[in-house]
Amino acid sequence: MTEPGELRTIGVGLDDGYAFTKVALPDGRLIAIPSRARIGRANVTWLNGSERRVFEYETDDTLFAVGDIDGEPTHFDGYPFSGLNRAIVQHALHEAGLGGHSVHAVSGLPVSSFYLKDGSQRIEIIERKRNSLKQAVHPIDGRLPASVAFHEVIPEALAAWYDHIITEANGGVQLESERLSVPVAVVDIGGRTTDFVVVADQAVRHNGSGSLRCGLLDLKRQVSESIRGRFDLEEISERATEAAVRTGSVRLFGKTHDVAELVLEARHQIIERLHAETQRQLGRGAELERILFVGGGAVALASDIQDWFPNQAIAPHPAFANARGMLKYLRYVCQEPTRS
Repeated sequence: MTEPGELRTIGVGLDDGYAFTKVALPDGRLIAIPSRARIGRANVTWLNGSERRVFEYETDDTLFAVGDIDGEPTHFDGYPFSGLNRAIVQHALHEAGLGGHSVHAVSGLPVSSFYLKDGSQRIEIIERKRNSLKQAVHPIDGRLPASVAFHEVIPEALAAWYDHIITEANGGVQLESERLSVPVAVVDIGGRTTDFVVVADQAVRHNGSGSLRCGLLDLKRQVSESIRGRFDLEEISERATEAAVRTGSVRLFGKTHDVAELVLEARHQIIERLHAETQRQLGRGAELERILFVGGGAVALASDIQDWFPNQAIAPHPAFANARGMLKYLRYVCQEPTRS
């Protein structure tokens, strides 16, 4: 029983990706925020009671502004262990209403960051990721921090497999035996990486598993470069690029410009890379019972990937498949410390 003044412990699935950070909560809520932050103060004053959209956090003696800003790039190797990552995660936990709570979390690493080619685990990297989120992060506006007291790390695409085989309904849980016993591939199209995991007989088959450093952030980066080249710009904001990818147009110099052709060309190049790597990893997938597409890319690129395999499917709410699977892993698989 939780005593007055004692932190209540809550378990979460935490998919802290390079493009978006997603949180799955035990009450069924799914929270997502852009993985967008920068070092330093926000330097923003909200006028006339406007809703605050940028928040500041301190970790390891460094101040970060998180929220509706042009953030620093997250697609660098050290991001999963960085203060930038911790500040964004802390903001996501606050958006989920977990300020002032103790958090038990499961997060992930790309498959190639988690496993060596021989299938052994990259222990040092896993421990580094596990310990990073346990470091203190303090909101500087007086809000109580969310404290990560327990943190386990699993391969990202494998989390989606746990989501696929574990079903929660009517307050109970069950293993889907027909899914557990057959070979399944998961293709996780994320921000910086696309992960592949093949699971058969409850074992990861490493000859069909791995990572391609290609994802939705590459699409945005290519669109940004194309727009800057066409309009002779030194810079274009991250938010303007995202709007261009989403709508096919960009607002510059007080006018709306059609850039749909540039977006289509960038999209085509990304799809070609993803398709070639998927075929290399999985072949035709003839002996796989199911090829499951997950991740934000499974949403954004749904029309382009819909006919790659006759036995493929897109997971329900695919952008949250990893976060849901991480929460299920926390609740039903891993050895979690006893909670209050």
